[in-house]
Amino acid sequence: MAKLASAFVSRLVIIIPYAWLLFFFLIPFFIVFRISLSQTAVAMPPYMPVFDLAGGLSGIAQKLREFSLDNYVWLTEDALYFNAYVSSVVIAAISTFLTLLIGYPIAYGMAKAPRSLRPTLLMMVILPFWTSFLIRVYAWIAILKPEGLLNQFLSTLGLIDQPLIILNTNWAIYIGIVYSYLPFMVLPIYSALEKMDLSLTEAAQDLGCTPAAAFWRVTFPLSLPGVVAGCLLVFIPAVGEFVIPDLLGGSETLMIGKTLWSEFNSNRDWPVSSAVAIILLMILVIPIVYFQNIQAKADGEGR
Repeated sequence: MAKLASAFVSRLVIIIPYAWLLFFFLIPFFIVFRISLSQTAVAMPPYMPVFDLAGGLSGIAQKLREFSLDNYVWLTEDALYFNAYVSSVVIAAISTFLTLLIGYPIAYGMAKAPRSLRPTLLMMVILPFWTSFLIRVYAWIAILKPEGLLNQFLSTLGLIDQPLIILNTNWAIYIGIVYSYLPFMVLPIYSALEKMDLSLTEAAQDLGCTPAAAFWRVTFPLSLPGVVAGCLLVFIPAVGEFVIPDLLGGSETLMIGKTLWSEFNSNRDWPVSSAVAIILLMILVIPIVYFQNIQAKADGEGR
C-alpha cells in the first residue's frame, strides 16, 4: 500500500503542472489560433468559426475547407504591424538592459549585506507589489508631467529653465518599465549571488586578481543564470506591455500591445488580433527555448 500511495503521489505531482499547462495555455492557445484562421463577420462573435464541433465530424471537415491564412498574410503586407513588432522588441530590449544596469548592483549589495539585514532588504524590493500596478503607473504621470514633481524639483535646484518633456515619450516608457519590473530582475540575480561561495573570489584575489578582475572572472559568470532569468522575466512581459505605453507613452507610441488592443476592441477584428497575438507568442517562445537550451547545456557540463 505504501508503494501504491507513493506512486500515486509521484504521478499526481507530475499531472498537476501538465493539467495547468493544458487548461491555462494549450486550450486558450488553440482557441486563439482557431480564431486567427477565421474570417471577420458582422456577428457576435465577430468571426466565422472554424473547427466547429457543433456539426460533428462532417461539420469539422466542412469548416476545415473554410479556414485561411489571409490574416497572417495581411500582417506581412501592412507595415504598421511589422513596425509595431520591431518597436516593441527594441523598447523591451532597452528597458531590460536599463533594468539590468540598475538591478544588478542592488542584488549585489543585498547579497553582500549582513544576513540579519537581508530579509529587510528583500521586503523593500517586494514592497511595491503591495500597491496596485495601475496606481503605481498613474503616479508616474504626476511625477513626469511638465508641471510635475520632477520638473518642480529640478527647477528649484536651478538645473533647468524650461520644463523637461518626458511624459508621452519613450523615456517615460523606459522609466515605467524599469520601475515596474525591477523586482523581477533583482530577485533571480540575488538568489544566484546569495548561493555563491565567497571563498572563490577570495581565492582569485589571493592568486593576484584585483577586486574588479575577480568580479568579472568569478562573480559575474557564476551569476549568469540569475541574469538570464531576470532578463527573460523583464523582456517577455515588456514586449507585450499595454498599460505603461498607453498611460506614459501617449497616443503616438507604437507597441504591439496597443495595436492588439486597438484591433480587438476598436476595430472589432478578432481574427487579425488573434493572428497578432499568435505571432507575438512565437516571438517570445524563441528566447525561452534559447534559455532552456543554455540551462540544459550548463546542467550537462556540471555533471
